[in-house]
Amino acid sequence: MIDKMRNRSHTGVYALMLIVGLVGGMIAGMESQRRGMIENVSKILGIAPHTDTSSVSAPAPATERVRVEDRVDNSRHTAIVEATRRIEQSVVGIVVTQLQVVGSSYYYEDFFNLFIEPKQMPRYREVQNMGSGFVIDPRGFILTNNHVVESARKLFINFPDGRQFEGTVVGADPFADIAVVSVKDPKGEFPAVKVGNSSDLMTGEWAIAVGNPFLNFFNDAQPTVTLGVVSALHRSFAPADNVYYEDMIQTDAAINPGNSGGPLCNALGEVIGINSFIYTGSRRDKGSIGIGFAIPINTAMRVAHELIEHGKRRQVYTGIGVQDLDRSTAMSIGYTGNGGVLVTDVVAGSPGAEAGLHAGDVIIGMDKRRIDSHQDLDGVFLCYFPGDKISVKAVRAGVEKTLVLTLKELVLQKN
Repeated sequence: MIDKMRNRSHTGVYALMLIVGLVGGMIAGMESQRRGMIENVSKILGIAPHTDTSSVSAPAPATERVRVEDRVDNSRHTAIVEATRRIEQSVVGIVVTQLQVVGSSYYYEDFFNLFIEPKQMPRYREVQNMGSGFVIDPRGFILTNNHVVESARKLFINFPDGRQFEGTVVGADPFADIAVVSVKDPKGEFPAVKVGNSSDLMTGEWAIAVGNPFLNFFNDAQPTVTLGVVSALHRSFAPADNVYYEDMIQTDAAINPGNSGGPLCNALGEVIGINSFIYTGSRRDKGSIGIGFAIPINTAMRVAHELIEHGKRRQVYTGIGVQDLDRSTAMSIGYTGNGGVLVTDVVAGSPGAEAGLHAGDVIIGMDKRRIDSHQDLDGVFLCYFPGDKISVKAVRAGVEKTLVLTLKELVLQKN
């Protein structure tokens, strides 16, 4: 009996020791796993693992905090920040004094006209408007929209470093809504932007809109930056107020009043367009709803060079007359295609005649663009200058032909 009890006692002790061993092993395994996880995380973050030496946590070493701060600080220096730094010193605010017609009052040349036909005398007032622009040449040439400087009596250019200069309009193209302004500084040159290539843009890539909408409000020439993407390419609009917007860049980067004329940039800080107008959804709303449009920089720079060199936009001459096609006209000439404009006449010896165009031809394409109306032709010619060659697709008696049209300058006869 006593031996049995001893055996049972020994068995209980062994069981207890086994349980204690298992629990201890589990605790040791969990601790080892915890230390392994800490070491792995530390390796990923590049931080030396911290070993607990007491129940009270010791403060992290200064070198460790510096490393973390450096990593966080480096993460803030994104491509957008770097692009902004490259462009911001070249963006200017433009304050324009314009003469505006505000109403008319009746007046009479003599007493008898009082009862016949009074005439109206316009009344004017000076108003201040503002916009943006950017330096495209260290000599002081600044690119902006024509509607920013149109009818300007005076204009002042404000740089982010606080300098202010009175500007002069070198030339303007109201049809393309582009203008060049010049400033002079005897002390040196101006910081110019880096011009990108708008022909290789991709839908979805970053777009940075830079402008100066608060110049008059805060007397602060520092530019404002908004971020978005290139939403769409090759947006063209029917002419409004004799302005043709062709191949526009659409972006959701906010473009607000005062940003007109400022640059649209890519993630490299290169200018890809000129911020020009926005769609607001109604006439009453004037703020951005994420639908803005910019003139492609390739088009804008060609116009800018034309204005700098000639002081104006030279008009191209083709010597062809066209009319839009309707169904009855198309049937009368046996044309069964879609779209196109009918050539009604070709001046002898003109660029059109030299290209081989004939009256009765239907122009269906020009420079790889579809032509559906005479407005489409006008939009194409806005992108070209005297001396340029354009491929023309025309249909003659049901046969499609490809011709080359060499543009010349329109010379007006003086009386």
